[in-house]
Amino acid sequence: MGIIFRRDYIVGAILLTVLFQGAKVPAAAQVSKPKVPGERDKCPVCGMFVKDYPRWWAEILYKDGTVVFFDGCKDLFKYYLKPERFGGNSRKRIDAIYVKDYYNLNWIEARSAYFVVGSDVLGPMGRELVPLATYEDAKEFSSDHHGKSILRFPEIKWDLLLELSEGENM
Repeated sequence: MGIIFRRDYIVGAILLTVLFQGAKVPAAAQVSKPKVPGERDKCPVCGMFVKDYPRWWAEILYKDGTVVFFDGCKDLFKYYLKPERFGGNSRKRIDAIYVKDYYNLNWIEARSAYFVVGSDVLGPMGRELVPLATYEDAKEFSSDHHGKSILRFPEIKWDLLLELSEGENM
């Protein structure tokens, strides 16, 4: 009986292996990698050429391959919060959102970044949200540059952007 049981077990294992070889297991969601803006890429919010400001690059990548570049986080958030105002697509179509860590210039996913508000560091369009990868870096930056607060992605609202943009043409 022991031999029959082992043989049935082996046959069953072989059948399961054959069945599952044809089954397609969904791959992990592939998120688009950050892109580098070209010479002619302009920010859809302010119209500035983005290539000239690598410390401040930010971008939204859509599932269809479209990339929208920004010359700072402030403009990225304006576009993200009110895409219809700037000719943008639905947020449902977004694949990834990237910003540059202020200290090391590495790309970071914007939804995991920490943003220092109200510092004495100015971006291409004046007062700016300064992105950092870690809370510790954000605290250090805020302390060194007189930041007023540290916010996460969902905490950034339109009223804050208007306040930071005071004096700019929107």
